[in-house]
Amino acid sequence: MNILCSDKTGTLTIGEVKLQSAIDISGNDSKKVLLYAFLNAIYETGFTNPIDRAIKDFCLNQHIDKMLSGYGKLDEIPYDFIRKRLSILVSCSDNEITQTQEIKKSVIVTKGALANILDVCSYAEIDDGEVMELYKVRQKIQDRFEEISNRGFRVLGICYRIHKMQYNNNNNNNNNFTSSITKDDEVDMIFLGFLIFFDPIKSDVLQSVSNLKKMGISLKIISGDNRNVAAYVARELGIQDPRILIGSAIHHMSKDALIRQAYDTEVFAEIEPNQKEQIILTLRQTGTNNVVGYMGDGINDASALHAADAGISVDTAADVVKEAADFVLLEKDLGVLAKGVQEGRRTFANTLKYVFMATSANFGNMFSMAGASLFLPFLPLLPKQVLLMNLMTDMPEMTISTDNVDTESVEKPRQWDIKFIRKFMIVFGLLSTIFDCATFVTLLLVLHSTLNQFRTAWFMESVISASVIVLVIRTRKPLFKSKPSKYLLFATLLTVAVTIILPFLPVAQIFGFIALPPLYLFTVGLIVLFYIITAELVKKVFYNRIRP
Repeated sequence: MNILCSDKTGTLTIGEVKLQSAIDISGNDSKKVLLYAFLNAIYETGFTNPIDRAIKDFCLNQHIDKMLSGYGKLDEIPYDFIRKRLSILVSCSDNEITQTQEIKKSVIVTKGALANILDVCSYAEIDDGEVMELYKVRQKIQDRFEEISNRGFRVLGICYRIHKMQYNNNNNNNNNFTSSITKDDEVDMIFLGFLIFFDPIKSDVLQSVSNLKKMGISLKIISGDNRNVAAYVARELGIQDPRILIGSAIHHMSKDALIRQAYDTEVFAEIEPNQKEQIILTLRQTGTNNVVGYMGDGINDASALHAADAGISVDTAADVVKEAADFVLLEKDLGVLAKGVQEGRRTFANTLKYVFMATSANFGNMFSMAGASLFLPFLPLLPKQVLLMNLMTDMPEMTISTDNVDTESVEKPRQWDIKFIRKFMIVFGLLSTIFDCATFVTLLLVLHSTLNQFRTAWFMESVISASVIVLVIRTRKPLFKSKPSKYLLFATLLTVAVTIILPFLPVAQIFGFIALPPLYLFTVGLIVLFYIITAELVKKVFYNRIRP
């Protein structure tokens, strides 16, 4: 993964939204704004959300619930991600006229994103209760909104409209009273004020973002919040002058235009749920090697999680979201994700080590065994000796998963490169074949070995060189500059020791081995030493000329 898209709330922030204040157009605390917000929140029956919970908690602390007498819910227009607002129709009574005449009113109270609230307002109520046309104070409202948002607060608007009035007499004639509303009733409303929320940045998220950046993962914020709040969060995370793309602009973009802009954009703000999937799919198309992750836990994140190369959710998310995700974290924390990425890259790096070692060794052994069979009047190794050799060389290989990984191997994303693996296999496989051939020539033409001496010596050279060469090819650095894990080192030394001792044990006769004189041991040791030195030199040249 080299691109991580993340929602803001709960991932980058604490996720505990708190209502700081409810103010009117002039910026003064307003009991009326708070009461209407409480009515809207307490009568809302849709899905539980942190915004309404924050409003109710704040109002209960302010004892606003004592002002609810005389109010009752009549109808509701649920929140949706297109309108970005929620309307409640409430009834309220006023008994101050006479004892026999009662004024019964129904009021539509609507809260939501400020732009969407202003879209349905024609009037505004100023601090003295006077109602005037919206255009006269619209710029004042916008300036107040910008000023609050630039400080990192999330701002919602709230408005209302008297829906119906009826004068009831003793005949209880209710024919003129309307107790239901539709979306068409959200018109000509009166803007009342602002609801100001805050959700602070997590204390450790800056370090987590820095760790992801060091590993070559760029963070992109996708948020439904307004551009000012999203930009503030980005700046808090160390992204200076973030490039921002808003949802309304995406609506009017062609596919090619979005592809050109998406990769360089750090913040996507005021985004609708369906646009999240569109952004993910676009980022996947901006480069041939882009692997895009998405982290979210809301129901509206399900399609984006499914579209991402790596969909990441949390255990507290809805079931449908967890089903769409590839990974489910037990903690909603970028720090956990960063550790997961690092562990994944360690596993990938160690897997590559095994692939490099296995392919090159098998390729070299195939040529060595086939070539020797063409020129020798006997089998170079008996079948049981070949099986024993494979078993013993597997001992160090089984500990590769525990091996230490160089920093360079985890600092950036890596992908399977079959061409590079093939080149590695050919180069180091042929190198293995060359030293096997050198062993054949030395044993037959220099030492004039017997059949059993030849098989024993070649077995020792093959097992020792295959075990020790793992320490060479496990890293791009020189052997002495990259420390292997204790398990790999122990397994390698143990394999070498058993290989040297085996011909001198009684069990050697079972496998057809014999004890070798010191000259043979010295010769095998010298060949292995030259093999290691040559492999180090070849490795340096190989990585300088061929980069993965």
